[in-house]
Amino acid sequence: MDKTCKHIVFLTGAGISAESGLSTFRSEDGLWNKHRVEDVATIEAFERQPEYVHQFYNSMRPELFAAQPNAAHLSIARLQKELKQHKISIITQNVDTLHEKAGSNNIYHIHGQINQLVCLQCGHVSETWAEAHSTDVCPNCHTQGNIKPNIVFFGETPLCLDVVDNLLKTCDLFISVGTSGVVYPAAGFVQIAKLYGAETYEFNMEKTSNNYMFDHHIFGKAGSTLPTFIDELIAQYQ
Repeated sequence: MDKTCKHIVFLTGAGISAESGLSTFRSEDGLWNKHRVEDVATIEAFERQPEYVHQFYNSMRPELFAAQPNAAHLSIARLQKELKQHKISIITQNVDTLHEKAGSNNIYHIHGQINQLVCLQCGHVSETWAEAHSTDVCPNCHTQGNIKPNIVFFGETPLCLDVVDNLLKTCDLFISVGTSGVVYPAAGFVQIAKLYGAETYEFNMEKTSNNYMFDHHIFGKAGSTLPTFIDELIAQYQ
């Protein structure tokens, strides 16, 4: 750390959850290789065959429900607990709930959550790990057939962007963990944070396409590298 900070923002991607045994969508053995994106991750697909889309996300829930946070998730939660005088926020591209399971707060899921459903009629969001079906009735407006997995499909606008924009413009330290650097708008978050004066770090297995935007680069498994960095951060401010 080159300067004192009061507001820390983490951006986390599939890489941090991969160490908990979860498949990434874009890896060689990832979920997209088993299904066409056009069939399970667009609003057109949902309108065309909603039950098929529901079954895809229903099949994911047991694995994500059982998954446990790894050392990287736990270290971020520990940082929040130890540095209570700091504002520490987590922007995640992941639809799992591993940050929540680790005990973190101030979490913003910009791509949605696997354990949530949204009504396309009234916007009501409900949480459940149970299977969802095209015949489900909204508990709020009571209409049938409008319940969608609360996952941001291709072509849809990511969630919480107004809040995220404010976080990026006010943070002193921006830390990206396990992101590919190719998915926008998240890939551009480091640029916004840096423009407004934040010091920037990336933790990844290898160089990313937006590598040049970061001040510091730490390569290796986040479960090993991030806890060490956070130990040093805690020691600096205690």
